[in-house]
Amino acid sequence: MSLMINENDLYDITIVGGGPVGLFAAFYAGLRGVRVKIIESLSELGGQPAVLYPEKMIYDIPAFPAVSGQSLVESLLKQLDRFADRTAICLKEEVKTFDKVDGIFTIGTDKRQHFSKAIIIACGNGAFAPRTLGLENEEVFADQNLFYNVHQLEQFAGQKVVICGGGDSAVDWALALDDLADSVTLVHRRDAFRAHEHSVELLKDSKVTLMTPYLPIELKGQGDKAEALVVQKVKTDQVTTLDLDALIVSYGFSTSNKNLKTWQLDSKRSSILVSSLFETSQEGIYAIGDAADYEGKVALIATGFGEAPIAVNQAIKYIYPDRDNRVVHSTSLIQD
Repeated sequence: MSLMINENDLYDITIVGGGPVGLFAAFYAGLRGVRVKIIESLSELGGQPAVLYPEKMIYDIPAFPAVSGQSLVESLLKQLDRFADRTAICLKEEVKTFDKVDGIFTIGTDKRQHFSKAIIIACGNGAFAPRTLGLENEEVFADQNLFYNVHQLEQFAGQKVVICGGGDSAVDWALALDDLADSVTLVHRRDAFRAHEHSVELLKDSKVTLMTPYLPIELKGQGDKAEALVVQKVKTDQVTTLDLDALIVSYGFSTSNKNLKTWQLDSKRSSILVSSLFETSQEGIYAIGDAADYEGKVALIATGFGEAPIAVNQAIKYIYPDRDNRVVHSTSLIQD
C-alpha cells in the first residue's frame, strides 16, 4: 500500500455517528463479516435517545410497543457486542475532513487520523455536543464528576450535588435527587425558571437550595475531580463558593453540520443528498438516517434502521467487487 498504513489501522467501513442508526449499521456490517470503526463526537454511544430523552418512551420502533430511549440504546449495544472483536469505537472525536488516496480514505478528526476503505455517515443533523459552562479546566473534569447528562441517579447517593440550568431537565434532576443526595443546589442565571410550572412549584417546596440569579465563574479542583464551583450574583460583586462532590451542567445540547462543506459532498441544507442506494456524490461514501436526504424521506429511527443494511451491502460491493456478495439471512449466519 503506497500510503504505508498498518493493516490493523485500516478498517473496511468507518461509520461517522454512534446513534441508533449508526449502531445498527455497525452490527449489520459485523454480521456481513467486515471490520468496522465507529467515530462519535460525544463521550458515549447512543445519540439523542441516550442523551436527550433516555427515560422518554418511543412508540414507533418495530417489535417494541413502547421502549425508552435508554433501553433502545442498551439493546443496540448488546446486539453490537456480538461483534466486539471486529468493531472499534472512538469517542469524543469530531470528523473534520475526508481525503481519498489510492482508494483509501484518510479521515481527519479533531484528534487524529483514521483509515478506511469506505465510509457511512450516520451523524444525524451533525456533530452533537453539550453546551458547556465555558470555564477553564472544564474539559479536565468532564465525565469524571462533571456531567452533562445523567443515566443513573444512584451514583449521586449521599453526595453534595450542584446543578447548573433552569430548564425541565435541570429541575427534574434536582427533584429526583432531593431525597437521594446529601444536598442539592440548583444554580440558574435568572430568577424565573423555564421548566414546567408544576415542576417549579414542586422545586420551591423541596429541600433543594436555589441560587438565582447566579452565574458560574470558576471551577476549582485537583487532578481530574472538581471540588467547588464559584458563582457570582448577577449585576453584583457577590461571590459564593459551592463545595461539591458532583456537578451536573444542564444547558442543553447543540447540533452542527459546520464540517459538511469541507466534506465536499452534495448536500441540501444540513443533510447529504443520496441515491436510492444511499450513495453520496463521492464514490465509497454513503449516508443514512437523518444525515441523508432523498425524495420521500421519512425522518424516523425505523427508516434509518432500514437504510443501514442497504448502505452496508453497497459499501461491501464497492470494497470487494469480486467477492460473492449474496446476502444471507442472519438465521443461517448465526448459530447460538
